[in-house]
Amino acid sequence: MPESSKAGTRARTATAAMLGALAATAAVLAGCSTPPADPASASEPSASPTASAKDGSGKSAGHSSSGKSAKHSTSAKPAKHPTITDPTEAKKYTKKVMKDKYGWGAGQFKYVEWLWDRESSWKYSASNGSGAYGIPQALPASKMASAGSDYETNAATQIDWGLQYIKERYGSPGAAWAHSQQTGAY
Repeated sequence: MPESSKAGTRARTATAAMLGALAATAAVLAGCSTPPADPASASEPSASPTASAKDGSGKSAGHSSSGKSAKHSTSAKPAKHPTITDPTEAKKYTKKVMKDKYGWGAGQFKYVEWLWDRESSWKYSASNGSGAYGIPQALPASKMASAGSDYETNAATQIDWGLQYIKERYGSPGAAWAHSQQTGAY
């Protein structure tokens, strides 16, 4: 193996180990009952993380905003999913979509659960002073119109948008969690 390939492999291994250690430490400090196993193993986080300011509630102001927003059209689409407003039903729906659409299992659901527990407590009407809204705390909220015109009132629409955002930006929920542990936002 060429020396440059060996160096690249060592660097990726060291980065993955550091991400795992950072995520575990942050989870313990944040009071999570179970630190993440190794979120970096699912997919590496974005190469250019963005820091975000905190709003008055202690949440990051940069929730779910990214320079890659061009993939998220703001033109409203008609609703195409069930209407969900209950957090328990929202979690059930999330598990189903994760499995059926993305092939992500229970091991990845815990990362989405931790993210959205922290972001919104799974409340479809959650908002903060920065304009972030909904279960995934999209900023601006109108980004979610690409998943359905009922994005302001339907958890299922927000979940569909949020999972697509995670897939496009990070590749997996584990990588989104690792990024959020590093920067305070995803």
